[in-house]
Order: sequence, then structure tokens, then C-alpha cells
Amino acid sequence: MNMDDLMEQLDELLEDGFKMPGKRVVLETEKVRAIIDDMRMTMPTEIKQAKGIVADRADIINNAKREADNTIRMAEERAKAMVAQEEITKLAQAKAGEILAAAQKKSREMRKAAQDFVDDLLTRADEQLSANLNEVKKTRAALRQQIPVANSNNEQ
Repeated sequence: MNMDDLMEQLDELLEDGFKMPGKRVVLETEKVRAIIDDMRMTMPTEIKQAKGIVADRADIINNAKREADNTIRMAEERAKAMVAQEEITKLAQAKAGEILAAAQKKSREMRKAAQDFVDDLLTRADEQLSANLNEVKKTRAALRQQIPVANSNNEQ
């Protein structure tokens, strides 16, 4: 079960709870605790997913660097092979420069794309975890507010 499902269960529990005056609801403590426990067990999975995303980012960057290095190495080898005549040498140097510039540009673009992708995923994970944490805090605050009402009703 994911965090959204658990929050939906909490929402349903609030809807189904015994309504009291003043926007208060009486809930079954064990059900609320069970949902909160499930939320605690679910959060580490989402954190592991975020760590996996960071590891994937490093792999993407390393692959881009390797590809750029291979492209550069191929460009250098090709340039050396073309050094037979003066004009060919000039053409080879120009072409090698273009290939090198293109490889460096491609490497920068791939690195930027990988960083943007990972940043977007981490931002969404951060937003989701923050939203989940805020929901848990709101639920806890609501539960705390209900405790005095339940105690004062028992005293009467």
C-alpha cells in the first residue's frame, strides 16, 4: 500500500467517525494507529526510491562522460590517421575540433538533462514526502484536539 492509499484511509476514517458538535469527530484509536504504523513502514520505501534515483543520476552522468570520452578518443584517432598531407592535416584538425566540440556539447547537454531529470524526481519525491508529513501532522493535531473533548464528555 502506498502513502496516498493510507492517507485516503485516514480521510475515510475521519468521514466515517462519530460527529461531535464543533467540527469534532470521535475515531477508533486502533484503526488510526494501524494506519499511522503503515505510513511509517511505507515511508522508508519511498526514501529508498529517492536514493535509487540519486544513484541512477550518478550512473547517467558517468555513462555520459564515458560516451564523451569515447567520442573524443575516436576523434583523436581519426585525426591522427588523416595526417598524411598538409591539407588533409588541416581538414583533420578542423574536423577533430568540431567532433570534440560536439562531444563536449553533447556531454554537457546529457549531464544537464540527467541533472534536471533527477532534480525533478527528487523535487516531486520531496513534495510528496512533505505533503505526507503535513497530513500526518494535521491528523495528529486533530487527534490531540479530540482527546480533551472525549475526556470532558466522560467527566460529565
